[in-house]
Formats: sequence, structure tokens, C-alpha cells
Amino acid sequence: MNKLCLFIAILFLSAQQIKAQYTEVINSNRPGASYSAFAVGKNVIQGEGGLYYERQEHTLLETEANRYGMDYAIRYGFLFEQLEVILDGTFIKENLTDFSTSPSVDYTRSNFTKNTLGFKYLVYDPYKDSEKNKPNLYSWKANHHVQWRDLIPAVGVYAGANFNFGDNPFYPEDPQISPKVMIATQNHFTANWVLVMNFIYDKFTSDDSLFNYIITLTHALPDHRYSIFVEHQGYKSDAYGDGIFRGGAARLFSKNLQVDASLGINIKDTPSRFFGSIGVSYRIDNHSDKPKQIDNLSDEDKEFIKEAKKKRKKNNPFEEIDTNE
Repeated sequence: MNKLCLFIAILFLSAQQIKAQYTEVINSNRPGASYSAFAVGKNVIQGEGGLYYERQEHTLLETEANRYGMDYAIRYGFLFEQLEVILDGTFIKENLTDFSTSPSVDYTRSNFTKNTLGFKYLVYDPYKDSEKNKPNLYSWKANHHVQWRDLIPAVGVYAGANFNFGDNPFYPEDPQISPKVMIATQNHFTANWVLVMNFIYDKFTSDDSLFNYIITLTHALPDHRYSIFVEHQGYKSDAYGDGIFRGGAARLFSKNLQVDASLGINIKDTPSRFFGSIGVSYRIDNHSDKPKQIDNLSDEDKEFIKEAKKKRKKNNPFEEIDTNE
């Protein structure tokens, strides 16, 4: 445990000079389950939440369950551009029917199935070098195909704790507080494709530690207000293991507002799961950094950039254009 904390501390302290990639448009973790490697940005408060429904059937226990709930996350960037604190969780009400008895028996239970508080820090950003990552002004193909440098991901680390409130019927054996750590990576394959991967070690001080990974691929459509995603999540503990597949879409309604919807299934029948969610993300943007004017380009290059931005603006009406560039 001490070695793990020391490792995270070294990563944190060794990355003080990294500049995070703040975005002019909201960058939400929804509708997937993975965490972005990047923080929301200093002085940005972001809320992400949704309504949730799940249908479960367990062939061995002969039970059926309907779950209704709410997912929520509050993210706040502070101190550094690379750092954010995240409070997130899921509250569920479950109506369960047990068919193993005659007559069948109905149960109702409710509580948090997830409630965590933690800190995420960007330790490596391959996109921070503006000279290496500026667009090729003379090659459309070079700007719209995967480059070798795109294979190097941004890397963030997360450390936090799970809180198990009161007499929780979903996790009666779990401790009240247990640790959670994660490594999050993020690749940008051209402007329209993003790959995020999370590797999570959860509740490792309890009797049933959990390893969890998530792989999310997101694609921005030609109208950049719309995006779609596919996701695979797998987890394994001594008590249970499963694999989940999700898919869905999101739409921007403004620079600070996004709505989303998703569906998912798992690969087992102990229990089988089918679930869906609709949600919204909104941010209060008090970020103070301003775009820097580019002075070292020729008039021809500035005009090229201006026209390129106008074309992007046509597809994404929420993107601001700095006409001084």
C-alpha cells in the first residue's frame, strides 16, 4: 500500500510543468463509463448526470429485477490545469422477484451502488508541444490520417476512495471506506476519433478486490455537434466477473451543454443485463486563460488557418474563431 502511494506521489510531483488541454467546448465523460485522461481545466465546475434503467435475469437463482436509478458526477478543476477532484456515484432502487419459491416473492431495496471521491491528475500530455502538433498547412492528407505520434497517449492517474453508506443491501460485506486507483490513457486519432482506456484497481484492501478495465472509442460526426461511441468494460474479482458492451450518442446544444443516450448489455446470464441511460452534462466555465495570438506566421499561412477554421465552424457552430490569427 505504501509503495503504491509513493508511486502515485512521484508521478504527481514529476509532472508540474505539463500544460493540460483545456477545450473551448465541454468535454464530458458521458455517456460512457470511462474517465478522460484530461482534467476539465482550472476554475471549471462541471456536472454530469443521468437517469438509468436496468433489467436483470438470473438463471441460477431464478430471479428477475428491474432497477431504476440516477448516475451523477461533479468535477472541479483547481490549483493546476492538470488537476481535478471528482465526486461521482449511482443511486439505485431495485424491484426484485424471486421465482425459486412458490408462490414467488417480491423484494424492494435501494441504496448507492457506487459513491466515490477522488483526484485525477494529467501526468503526460503528448499534445503540449505546439510545434510538433501544429497542422500541416500544405497537406490535407497529413492532417486527416493517423500519424505515428498519435499512438502515444496522454496519461492521467487517479486516486480516491469508495464510500459505502450504512447498511447497504447491495454490498453488505464491503467496508465503509475502500481505496480506488486508476490509470487513464487517451489517444486522438485525427480530429474525429478518440480512444480512451482505463485500468482500475478497486477495493484492494477488502477481501474481494476488483480489477476493472474500460475501452471507449468515440467518433465525431461531420456535424461536430453530434458524436457516437462504442465501449467495452470488463471486470474480475474472486466473487464475480463479467464483460459489458455499450453504445450511444451525444449532442452539443451549446459550448457548455451536452445531452446523451446509451444502451448496454453483458455477456453472462448470471445475471443477464440490459440497461439504458439518458443524461445531460453542463459546465460553469470560469477558465481565465485566453488564446494567444500567433505572430510568427506569414500572411498566407494566417489566411489558410482562417479559412480552415471557417470550414470547421460550419460543421461546429459552437467553435469560436479568433480572426486575429
